[in-house]
Amino acid sequence: MSKTSVNSRLAMIQAFAEFMDNGSQSATVIFYEGVQPADTSVAEDSNNALVTLVFPEPCVKEITPTYIELHPTDTGSVIKTGTATWARIFNGAGEVAADLTVGADISLANTNLVVGGTLFIQSIKLRP
Repeated sequence: MSKTSVNSRLAMIQAFAEFMDNGSQSATVIFYEGVQPADTSVAEDSNNALVTLVFPEPCVKEITPTYIELHPTDTGSVIKTGTATWARIFNGAGEVAADLTVGADISLANTNLVVGGTLFIQSIKLRP
């Protein structure tokens, strides 16, 4: 495995931060049930969407040499009952920024979401 310098990691993280705040809308994260696509180029099945959470603008709270931390999201209403298995982060232009596997990349207090319930994210730290 190759190792990158602190300065190159910081440059990647800063570029990602700028990417997240691109566009006229706010960045979002959508939680889904079902099978996560193989990679971010594969379209998500919108029928599997459970809840959409919106980040404030700008969405970046802190940039460090090892991670970027996003501000907490708003509280979103769950639109479908299901088990959250993965999430996709979109920037303000609606472009895919990252896919996260629930349990490995992102933790939820309860992955079983119920229609009418609410969810918010207190902290997301993304590492290059």
